Amino acid sequence: MELNGASALVTGGAGGFGEATVRRLVKAGAQVVVADMAEDKGKALEDALGSAVRFVPTDVTDEASVDNAIAAATELGPLRATVVVHGGPAAGKRIVNRKGEPYPVETFRRTVEIFLTGTYHVLSKAAAAMSKNEPLDSGQRGVVITTASIAGFEGQVGQSDYSAAKGGVIGLTLTAARDLAPVGVRVMCIAPGTFFTPAYRMSEEEAQAKWGPGVPNPKRMGHADEYAKLALQIVDNDYLNGETIRIDGALRFNI
Repeated sequence: MELNGASALVTGGAGGFGEATVRRLVKAGAQVVVADMAEDKGKALEDALGSAVRFVPTDVTDEASVDNAIAAATELGPLRATVVVHGGPAAGKRIVNRKGEPYPVETFRRTVEIFLTGTYHVLSKAAAAMSKNEPLDSGQRGVVITTASIAGFEGQVGQSDYSAAKGGVIGLTLTAARDLAPVGVRVMCIAPGTFFTPAYRMSEEEAQAKWGPGVPNPKRMGHADEYAKLALQIVDNDYLNGETIRIDGALRFNI
């Protein structure tokens, strides 16, 4: 997918994975909308990268907010690439605690709303915009890359809400790719393992010492730019479609 003269949208674009992806997209020639709720970080990235980047405050659970971000992207050029990599809360609690109390369904619903329904909001609306583009080689009009997690395959204790949401993103991938094939829009999903990002709220040295040894090879946490490189490879390769790619150093979560 050629990005010169085109626009791209990154939800969660001010976060660890998102910022790295924004920087890669800009290097590839795209005009990029950073769609995020973190205004300070988003504007700082806009200032750092100049006219190639526009920050748009975006809540992925709000359809009008998503519409606004996509409209901003289409003003910059035909929307060819969308990367859905926003973060959000996860409860980290068992379904039934030691007191015999169930995990609140409202908290579960909120996690699913952000990670799964929010992903669908962005995917569906971005694909609708892309369907209006002039086709490139092989009839391609755009690509949407969603982000799951290896927790969507083998979630750990206390991850019921997060694993369910990310498993839903994985399950959406092939169906969405088939649905959107007639309009020339590809859909791919990346499932990261243990990556260091600012979300850990500790130094990288501390995080690597704690979680790095559990990764088979290489024996370290992933770097955000490794996610971004994979995202750009997916954009570039038109024959990647309908699949979830794990990027995890062969890590498999144990109980």
